[in-house]
Amino acid sequence: MVTRKPAMVPRKMAGMTTLPLTPATTVDGRLVCHYFEADRCRSCALLGTPHDEQITDKEAWCRKVLAAHAPAAWLPAASGPDHDFRNRAKLAVGGAAGAVTLGILDGDFHGVDLRDCGIQVPTIRAVIPVLAEFLDATGLDPYDVSARRGELKFVHVTAAPSGELMVRFVVRSQFGLEVIASRTAALREAIPQATVVSVNLLPEHKAALEGSREVMLVGESLRMNLERVDLHLRPQSFFQTNTGVATALCDQVADWVDEIAPAALWDLYCGVGGFALWSAAGSDDGRPAPRRITGIEISDQAIESAKLSAVELGVADSTEFIAGDATELAETRLGAGERPDAIIVNPPRRGIGSRLSTALETSGVEHIVYSSCNPLTLAGDLDRMPSYEVTRARVFDMFPHTKHLEVAVLLRRRAQVMPVSGIQIG
Repeated sequence: MVTRKPAMVPRKMAGMTTLPLTPATTVDGRLVCHYFEADRCRSCALLGTPHDEQITDKEAWCRKVLAAHAPAAWLPAASGPDHDFRNRAKLAVGGAAGAVTLGILDGDFHGVDLRDCGIQVPTIRAVIPVLAEFLDATGLDPYDVSARRGELKFVHVTAAPSGELMVRFVVRSQFGLEVIASRTAALREAIPQATVVSVNLLPEHKAALEGSREVMLVGESLRMNLERVDLHLRPQSFFQTNTGVATALCDQVADWVDEIAPAALWDLYCGVGGFALWSAAGSDDGRPAPRRITGIEISDQAIESAKLSAVELGVADSTEFIAGDATELAETRLGAGERPDAIIVNPPRRGIGSRLSTALETSGVEHIVYSSCNPLTLAGDLDRMPSYEVTRARVFDMFPHTKHLEVAVLLRRRAQVMPVSGIQIG
């Protein structure tokens, strides 16, 4: 139990830094981050490389990895700003009660304050000091990894384009939950744009960013007001951390789907319904696309969010969202003779794996759109689907200043050459 008197005014710890990311220089296009230069944070490992060069290198590496499945056309890479782009901050809490740091933990598990990190969108960067002051006032101890004691582990902040925020506090015990819950009114007054606030309990001592239990204090879901669709993010929902490039990815997938013009479309690993709903929304004339869409996702919460968005979009009658294992449901439905005209897959880094690859290979489905955050596993999955050829591919620079990327490919089933009975050649 915390017995010290809560500090009402935050005190800056020795060694705390609040050094901003300065604009790109006109000499070489590099961003200059003082956290990086001072070796306080190296999360943006490629920060020393000009952004254009980063993108060129990612495209070259992706082409090399997918060389055995080279498309007929590589489309130009999609990218956005190299700063003010990240819509989600996962902030480790360090320091001491009444003087917390929000950022990362160094190699010795000491807090490194990164409240001025320039890759965060401005709405997140502006609220981090307010969150630090709020936590200082609780008097709760940051979790000490070495000693295995303390309460405050992480603060997660997600920003919608509208400026609304979702704030999640990750704590060790019920005590931490109760202290934060008792100050909900103060938090709402300090951060009125926080339309969703929750506390997540992570009692175990392990390398994890969150636990399984989530207690809602304010709201239920964050409305991500995007171009074609409003998506609803609940605390443990997944959404890409770069809103601008994620929008470009959804646009590209929907354009390919419109080109294919399937009457029936499946979206496997659909999350909160981004690709499915983007494809259901149709063109800019506001008319829904004339197709039946089924989305499958393991998360019950994500499926409920997708259904809500479908109702708001006016496509609930032409969409079906199912909570379940994508591989198992696809195998079952394909095995029962169902065959959509096209399938979208957007798996985690491990890829779709041998079971789903095999099911798709033998499915007879004409087109597949595959969005991958790991070209290596994408290449392995394509090896198991020789009946498909990659017709187009595009790299998306979702994670500037890191080696990570997203790549989307459009697959088409190869034409089958049928032997002509009774004719011999040669």
